[in-house]
Amino acid sequence: MNQVLFEGRLLVNMISTLLHKGALQVRYGRVNWERIFRTADYHRVANIIYLGLLGNGDMVPERWMGRFFDRYQEALIGGGGCETAEQEILALLDAEGVPCVVLSSATIRGLYELPETADMSPLRLYLSTENYILVKGFLVDLGYETIQNYSDYGERMHRISGMNVDIYQKLPFKTKYYEKGMRELAFRARVRAGGTGVRIFYPEDRLVFRLASAAYQYVEDALILRDMLDLFLYHKAWRDQLNHGYIKKKLQGFHVDVLADKLLRLSYMWFGEKEDKEYMQTVGELMEDLTPFDILENRIFSRGEQGKDKETDPQVLGLTRLLNKEEERETKKAKRETRRKKKEEKKKARGRFWRWVFPDYKYMSGLYPALEKAPFLLPFYWLSRSIRLLIGMSKNSNKEDQ
Repeated sequence: MNQVLFEGRLLVNMISTLLHKGALQVRYGRVNWERIFRTADYHRVANIIYLGLLGNGDMVPERWMGRFFDRYQEALIGGGGCETAEQEILALLDAEGVPCVVLSSATIRGLYELPETADMSPLRLYLSTENYILVKGFLVDLGYETIQNYSDYGERMHRISGMNVDIYQKLPFKTKYYEKGMRELAFRARVRAGGTGVRIFYPEDRLVFRLASAAYQYVEDALILRDMLDLFLYHKAWRDQLNHGYIKKKLQGFHVDVLADKLLRLSYMWFGEKEDKEYMQTVGELMEDLTPFDILENRIFSRGEQGKDKETDPQVLGLTRLLNKEEERETKKAKRETRRKKKEEKKKARGRFWRWVFPDYKYMSGLYPALEKAPFLLPFYWLSRSIRLLIGMSKNSNKEDQ
């Protein structure tokens, strides 16, 4: 087993052990705790790993145990106010009658038995362009500031308390299938209880959004363990109440139903218990060949550096081609925009040059008052000024030569 796969599976094992209150077993000789911390931090699960290491601190160097503790403390302090800050924002939007769709929120924290092991998940809002500017103004008034821009999609805003809010004026998915599917989900969203403008997904649509997003992130090599854990916990909590036929049909519209199915099953392989194994057989037709799941693991753990060349899933390959086409289109568009700006700059430069060579009448009248009495002599004064400038430049040139 290569080091990347070993480290990824170690993290998965530690998380699963903590979820199910088992005994942690680690092969000490192979553990590079610096790499483990950095990998856990990337996957946003370092706060969980800290709790898993309690009682086993003697096997972790003090420096890295301290770093794990820092992440745990951040989650403990910052996460506690997420729900309150979120409700403050949503209540304000309802009071102002601002329509928006909640894509994801801190409610996922309620599925964690220990709240401090949850991620400080951002509140993600989808708004019209007009309301986007309005909501950004509200957030600035509440003390938030932009810390990250998402191209032309939106931005992430942050407050010192640790709360993050992602606001989108365009959903961050590039392909036509995703644009259509996500618009349909947003259109179906219902006004939340007691609200006026803030809309939330039905449970089925919330799962569709999570699965479709996970599939998209996987193809872009941006899927992390925290996403898989949230997906597992949400599905496990709601699975007996969901319309699975509807969910499958929606995912087919995204052209990722098989891929999403495999990712969900993988999340159960990682974090599920014995009683979950029976359910896994109803999620999809289990295969004796686990190679596809090995590829999924390798790509997720290595951030796309391993397993990509072995990918055979038609939906992964299809979505990859579509994303590549979109990137090529965006690159061409950016190049065209660059060329357009250069042409505009050249045009402006030529305009400035000719305005300098042939100033307007008002400017010339200031230099040559006699022109006011004889405007028709403007060409003569242009010529006179040009000759004077040439003589002046010639004299300066001679001085420099001496």
